Amino acid sequence: RNENEQGLVFIGLYAMIDPPRPGVPEAVGRCQSAGIKVVMVTGDHPVTAKAIANQVGIIHQDSLTREQSASKLYYGDIEQVREQDYDAVVVPGWELQTVLDEEMDDPQGVADFWNRVLNKKNIVFARTSPQQKLLIVSAVQERGGIVAVTGDGVNDSPALKKADIGVAMGITGTEVAKEAADMILLDDNFASIVNGVEEGRIIFDNLKKSIAYTLSSNIPEIAPFLLFQTAAIPLPLSTVMILLVDLGTDLAPAISMAYEGRESDIMSRKPRNPDREKLVTWRLVSFAYLQIGMLQAIAGFYAYFTVLNGFGFR
Repeated sequence: RNENEQGLVFIGLYAMIDPPRPGVPEAVGRCQSAGIKVVMVTGDHPVTAKAIANQVGIIHQDSLTREQSASKLYYGDIEQVREQDYDAVVVPGWELQTVLDEEMDDPQGVADFWNRVLNKKNIVFARTSPQQKLLIVSAVQERGGIVAVTGDGVNDSPALKKADIGVAMGITGTEVAKEAADMILLDDNFASIVNGVEEGRIIFDNLKKSIAYTLSSNIPEIAPFLLFQTAAIPLPLSTVMILLVDLGTDLAPAISMAYEGRESDIMSRKPRNPDREKLVTWRLVSFAYLQIGMLQAIAGFYAYFTVLNGFGFR
């Protein structure tokens, strides 16, 4: 002790804890069941980050890191651990920086590092800098991922700006973070993001239903006119009748599709591929025209010719 530390008496220790919000573990579980990978990127110490990740389910209780796998399977010899032996990684910022510093000399090694880390099921980055957060987002995007980033501080703003969807905290978030984000979370609750994902999927589903319903009436409306022109049958539907069908009977059911409730498996599906699974696809068009539309046309012609047969063809 130096002269300024003489005569001190130990009273005790004081510790603080910032526990996860209630409902976050359930929200993380819903994300994972919906095919959304939740990655923790934090400035906290790796030990703290891993403990919080275990509490909220970002790292599953039965998952093993490389160090845990070495201790459990190879008597602590980490060099013997194979990639398939562990499914969780906790990457400290200094280790990440060491790899990134070698990018100029060994770009393939850096790419292999990202592939190895980002392919793990449970991922935590700790003690990260703002630049590293930005590089993490870029690495995920380069591998085809759609990235949503949540943050509240100035240090998060580069990653919020780079992400496909930047989500800033509305209560604790700084003005810089809010300006960089695409969306502001008013209640600072992660569970609200999951609810937003569910609502987005419901809206997308209902739009597809409404479009399919609207398109399906085109075939039974045009088929009678084509047969009238080619086979000289009496015109089953006049122009006024078609307008009555479209405006009178089709409009209300098409609008009501927008108020359909959620499907039971909506949060169990994998995220759709934005390049292939668009709002209107060839599958939807073929379903509306060639399946439902043809069935409606056949049923309409059956009723039409049944009436003609009953009252006589004239």
